[in-house]
Amino acid sequence: MKVVLLAGGFGSRISEESVFKPKPMIEIGGMPILWHIMKEYAWYGHNEFIICAGYKQEYIKEWFANYFIHNSDISFDFRDGKNEMTVHHSHLEPWKVTVVDTGYNTMTGGRIKRVQEYVGDEPFMMTYGDGVCDVDINKLLEFHKSHGKLATLTAVKMAQEKGVLSIENNSVRAFREKNQLDGAPINAGYMVLEPAVFDYIEGDTTNFEKGPLTQLAMEGQLMSYIHEGFWQCMDNIREKNMLEELLKNDKAPWKKWDRQVPNPLKAI
Repeated sequence: MKVVLLAGGFGSRISEESVFKPKPMIEIGGMPILWHIMKEYAWYGHNEFIICAGYKQEYIKEWFANYFIHNSDISFDFRDGKNEMTVHHSHLEPWKVTVVDTGYNTMTGGRIKRVQEYVGDEPFMMTYGDGVCDVDINKLLEFHKSHGKLATLTAVKMAQEKGVLSIENNSVRAFREKNQLDGAPINAGYMVLEPAVFDYIEGDTTNFEKGPLTQLAMEGQLMSYIHEGFWQCMDNIREKNMLEELLKNDKAPWKKWDRQVPNPLKAI
């Protein structure tokens, strides 16, 4: 199943770094948080990604264009006026990555609509490119298939200002903005969507959360998968540093893979 990743926003609340690169490309443990999210899905066998880029989209394309070289052992032979490159070993994931320029000011729903041709007429997964989680993707998919509705989102309880969900028997009955001190479940992303969801998106100005998700909830077509484990977005430097600390101490719940994540502090 294809995975759509929203990676086109400005990341204004972490402008210390997003002024130079898209927010999903800000590094934790030496690798972009977007890469960490992709590794999560790949752990469960989902290796085809569609990235909805926008702000500084060229940065994302160039990063993946250089990913092969940066993760391979290569000989460069310039002798006798030659310019030859020999690849000895590569350390790459079996991924197919499609990076789509979905526009500079396009809203979240519009970005999803713009990648419809790459998704095709099949169910797909979608999440935001700035939050990591230890949700069991297989169980999430099983839950989605079991209820037969058009959309499933992962819900967690955290004291943060995100979209609040009113849930009855796992069915999302309302979707609204969070009030201060509100302890209701919040939208953590990690969604599974049927292709019919594209019909709920009008165009570039559609906010996916305030438009389609709200409409789906009103129609009883939006279900929640309750996740009681770890979830954390990276909205600011404090949250970035917290994720860095978890990785440095080998206590990152989302990191299930074996590959060592580099600690840049040890290289100093």
